[in-house]
Amino acid sequence: MRALAFIVSLCLLASGCSGSKLGDKVLAPDHTVVASSQYPPAIDANKVGSYPALTKSGAGYFYDDVLEYRVWIHPKGGGDVFYRAFASYELALQFSKSTAGAEEPLVLVRQRKWVNESESGKFEPRSGERITEWQTVWLSQNTKRTEGSIERFLEEKAGGVK
Repeated sequence: MRALAFIVSLCLLASGCSGSKLGDKVLAPDHTVVASSQYPPAIDANKVGSYPALTKSGAGYFYDDVLEYRVWIHPKGGGDVFYRAFASYELALQFSKSTAGAEEPLVLVRQRKWVNESESGKFEPRSGERITEWQTVWLSQNTKRTEGSIERFLEEKAGGVK
């Protein structure tokens, strides 16, 4: 049981929820897709709110699908951390700004292929499905994986293309 508590603590620390525990409180997800959005909507609005609360945090350089936007909430005076999931960034941002103890929205992405940086400057292609939370701004940095994008990235990092 101690090992499980340690693993949960590490996951919370990685997702920015240090010093708190993940509670059982669940807020109803918002499945609304905004017609014109700064960032891509969830690939399947009906699945928003159904993904695991504890996931990997950050990294990978590329994403395949946006799954949902999350607003993590730290209750005033302490208590369990919880989140609300959204299909669209703008609604998550609006909720974040109007809710006490709320963080800025994060985006939950699926990666089927990504780039691992095991140590600074050492880039390795990886594949297999993984789900991770990202800062939403990373979506605007040409990080949607396309045919050949990882190969081009690795070539640029190796000094082959400028």
